[in-house]
Amino acid sequence: MPLPTRSFTRLINSTVRPNHLVGLQSKCYSSTQATDLKEVLRDLIPKEQKRVAAFKSQHKDVPIGQVTVDMIYGGMRGIKGLVYETSVLDANEGIRFRGKTITECQAELPKAKGGDEPLPEGLFWLLATSQVPTQQQVDWVTKEWNNRADIPQHVVTMLNNFPAQLHPMSQFSAAITVLNLGSKFARAYSDNVPKSKYWEYVYEDSMDLIAKLPTIASIIYRNLYRDGSAIGAIDSKKDWSWNFATMLGYDNKQFVELLRLYLTIHSDHEGGNVSAHTSHLVGSALSDPYLSVAAAMNGLAGPLHGLANQEVLIWITKLVEKIGETPSDEQIKQYVHETLKTSVVPGFGHAVLRKTDPRYTCQRDFALKHLPNDNMFKIVSQLYKVVPQLLGELGKVKNPWPNVDAHSGVLLQHYGMKEMNFYTVLFGVSRALGVLSQMIWSRALGFPLERPKSMSTDGLMALVAATGDKQKSKAA
Repeated sequence: MPLPTRSFTRLINSTVRPNHLVGLQSKCYSSTQATDLKEVLRDLIPKEQKRVAAFKSQHKDVPIGQVTVDMIYGGMRGIKGLVYETSVLDANEGIRFRGKTITECQAELPKAKGGDEPLPEGLFWLLATSQVPTQQQVDWVTKEWNNRADIPQHVVTMLNNFPAQLHPMSQFSAAITVLNLGSKFARAYSDNVPKSKYWEYVYEDSMDLIAKLPTIASIIYRNLYRDGSAIGAIDSKKDWSWNFATMLGYDNKQFVELLRLYLTIHSDHEGGNVSAHTSHLVGSALSDPYLSVAAAMNGLAGPLHGLANQEVLIWITKLVEKIGETPSDEQIKQYVHETLKTSVVPGFGHAVLRKTDPRYTCQRDFALKHLPNDNMFKIVSQLYKVVPQLLGELGKVKNPWPNVDAHSGVLLQHYGMKEMNFYTVLFGVSRALGVLSQMIWSRALGFPLERPKSMSTDGLMALVAATGDKQKSKAA
């Protein structure tokens, strides 16, 4: 269940004796054959509420970590101040979804018949319950999402009347916001539903919203890039990703497989990234899931977050324009040197990771299997060979290795999705799986309004001076 991830256990090992956790962890990973996700959560949540309450009561005064002035000025980088149950990012291991690596998720999560990549429905079940679902449970999620996929006519009308110049992410965020007219949580809150029931209505909104996101994204795509052609109807026999691909206008089975992989690996990246933290913060004010996810999408749209894969592809495209489709290693090195005079090399380095991003690796494996001779993929492979060594020699970044954004755009382009402005919308559809599964648990565990203390520079200087005076006094 949520708390005993390997990274969190390592975090508290220095202050909490291991045997203190044994009783708290018992029965956390018990599974069930029930196919109704809400019923599974209804069984899990009381146990987890009791476990967390016991942990908080016993260890509420245990200090964790140390905050420095550099952390405060550095965007709170590395400060441990947020509980986020669904995933943990380790600097060396990469992302773990409920304790499982991407490789383990690819191996263990159910797949579509004839497919090799995990179904996002299974990943959502894992994030929500910490249990690897059965095929029957995944089929139940697929059916639920297919049944909830229709969007209100006023949202369709709004999307159809947006100007073509409006960025796809702006349209996406606006549509999600307007969907809150049908929020079951907002209505229940106004009816004074007990706090103990909050999670149930967040669950309903989350299932509704996840189901509708591919429909919204597809309308935006068709309006902007396919002359407003109709998306068609949801096929009850198809999974979430397959229906999404069809609505976008793609019938290539390999593209469907890529979409399943893409929607799975981009779903969550622990709670400190901009989109996840934004949804967590806005949700802590008891804003409904629609408003919270819309806010998260506005953060995701930034060039330092979800827009990064587009920046990578633009950079590679310019590389090809300048030195051709078959550059030598020496030409690439020179191009990188020129780039570093004014900026960073997009797609390399990461705020937390200190090795090659496992999300990059699984996309590379997909490309090696399905498109080994693609010219752009060959350049990405060449960059993988040349850039980390060069950046390491120059000492430009702590982590010279490629991240997820270094690869995803090239794969999408190979299958014909060349509209780079839309890539972040795909990212947003996926990221909703992570932030909404967490939001269910945030309300179930009664997480309060998030309200950290801020300081002015003068106040911080005075605090540091006072701390220094105390240390001198002790030393004397």
